[in-house]
Amino acid sequence: MTLLMVVTVTAADVTKPPNIIFVVADDLGWNDVGWHNPSMLTPNLNRYAAQGVILNSSYVQYFCSPSRNCFMTGYYPYHTGLQHLVIMPGQPRYVPANFTMLPALLKQAGYQTHIVGKWHLGMCNWEYTPTYRGFDSFYGYYNAYEDYYTHAANGGYDFRDDTSVFRDPSNEYFNYLLTERTVQLVEKLDTSTPLFLYLPYHLCHGPLQVPAKYENMYSDIQNSSRRIYCGMVSMMDESFGNITQALDSRGLLDNTLLVFTTDNGGPVQYGANNWPLRGGKGTFWEGGTRGVAFVWSKNLLSRTGYTNNEMMHAVDWYPTILHMAGLQPGSSIDGVNQWDMLSNNGPSQRDEFVYNIDTIPNSTAIRYKDYKLLTGNPGQFNDWYPVPQSVSSANLTSTDTQGRVEWKPQLYNIRNDPEERHDLAESDHQTLQMMLGRLQDWIKSGVTPQNAQVDPRGDPKRWGGVWTPGWC
Repeated sequence: MTLLMVVTVTAADVTKPPNIIFVVADDLGWNDVGWHNPSMLTPNLNRYAAQGVILNSSYVQYFCSPSRNCFMTGYYPYHTGLQHLVIMPGQPRYVPANFTMLPALLKQAGYQTHIVGKWHLGMCNWEYTPTYRGFDSFYGYYNAYEDYYTHAANGGYDFRDDTSVFRDPSNEYFNYLLTERTVQLVEKLDTSTPLFLYLPYHLCHGPLQVPAKYENMYSDIQNSSRRIYCGMVSMMDESFGNITQALDSRGLLDNTLLVFTTDNGGPVQYGANNWPLRGGKGTFWEGGTRGVAFVWSKNLLSRTGYTNNEMMHAVDWYPTILHMAGLQPGSSIDGVNQWDMLSNNGPSQRDEFVYNIDTIPNSTAIRYKDYKLLTGNPGQFNDWYPVPQSVSSANLTSTDTQGRVEWKPQLYNIRNDPEERHDLAESDHQTLQMMLGRLQDWIKSGVTPQNAQVDPRGDPKRWGGVWTPGWC
């Protein structure tokens, strides 16, 4: 599928398009921010969320790569081929080049475009990497994760400054470097040119590593995974505060929309928590797909300081941001412009979306109005997980495996039952059949999932020990 040509539209009463700061937390759980859980120490995020609009029904994908695909293309992953799990190091998988990414279109509107952090949308060929997809600069890593200190993943070093390998002889913790580079970038920016800053944090993805001072902020937590994870969240919060302060000091928050979202639910097996929602990262349950999010602006939102319960999906950021830049996307994308909802507390422009359709395991989930249908295996962690209290237990239970031979279709009313405790499939046969029919309509437009295995041509040993594009 190819994005149609972008058409310029008149931006009413705007002399200069607003700056867009798009912040993505990695693996941040529903119960891992202060406005959902007061025991979480996130004062900077809390302040911006409280002064902005908290998005209570903002949906993302169940894994990292699929959500980033949504942000950058406006398409569901099952329309681009990235619906199956995630891009792992050494796999020749990517967002196909015929999908025009958000920064490339924003450049047409005169934006400067920068990314600091995690890419995870393909790197086997240079054409799939950030500076070939519309970003003026890139500072970060290509793959799904890396050691926070050594910057290595799966046997290879992974740290770039634009296209050049960035060497860090001091093995400094990655988030310190991310924050420092972002602040330096902000200090040098031409403030007369509109800015798109994409800040996809490594935090709070594994491995569970954090400087001791942040872990010690949660000395009352006995469970070590939970304690370290919470420290990682607070370190991200501090970084967010430092970066927004730098932006504000240069006047770059005066005409700006700031978006904050997670990329998926929290991984309960690695210290995150999504209570009271069911499941977690890697599942189609609400705990894996209903994301922590808010928007903030000094001047662009007519109403602030409230929680918005209208339906939004990750694909909607693409057309919404383009609208703010005075552009409109081609009509074939899955996303819809939600600016009226965000800025005026208007109604959502959607009443349905696709959680995912993956034909490899034959697992699907869709939403239509209040109803959610799941077919096939919804994922590995399928229960409800309170915050772990003991030293070693994460409260994982015996149903946390994919051992069921067959999952029957399940139906939930999310408005009445957001915790997905009451399956209606047996009692509401009429709605079940309606939803199964809608699912078949959605399936018709899907593309074959990318499922390439690790390719030895990409082995870092062949490229001087560094993850390097150029082998697919």
